[in-house]
Amino acid sequence: MASGGTTVSSGGGLTQRYAAALYALAEDQHALDTVVDQMETLGRTIDASADLRRLLDSPLIDVQAAQRAVRAVLASEGFGKLVQDFASVVVTNRRQRQLRAMVSAFAQLVAEKRGIQVAHVVSAHRLSDLQEQQLRARLIEAGYGSVNIETQVDPNLLGGLVVRIGARLYDSSLKSRLQRLQYAMKGAA
Repeated sequence: MASGGTTVSSGGGLTQRYAAALYALAEDQHALDTVVDQMETLGRTIDASADLRRLLDSPLIDVQAAQRAVRAVLASEGFGKLVQDFASVVVTNRRQRQLRAMVSAFAQLVAEKRGIQVAHVVSAHRLSDLQEQQLRARLIEAGYGSVNIETQVDPNLLGGLVVRIGARLYDSSLKSRLQRLQYAMKGAA
């Protein structure tokens, strides 16, 4: 499961164009499954590394220095040439701030091509593997078929989940329940 804090919409068509280019290149080189796995790992790596996020977010770092640093990190983590080259092009084009969004756009494109629906899940705390499995089972029971779960943590929810699949939104968060209760109490006053 890819875990993403950035949505595909940041950078809009740009992130989708980069994702589509990587997809086409990986498909042409018969390396799609490997690149899909590595891009999921890249997303988790970016999410887990504050240093890498700072490097990607900093507009002050020289392009060549950023490129060397990103390549070194990816090489040390065992990423293949295609993903290293992709990240290098992103940095060269000064789009490193959108790299995480590109990873999400790539995951979404792969899901579309494979007929897999993506459930964007926001929770107050990180979901355990068991909770993700239970959620996936519930979504399949609800008729969503094959589902990938993309998680994000937002402590402001206080508890519960917000699940978005396509245009559908299921909000069972404690925050929204309290807001609805507050609204109902104002109407009763």
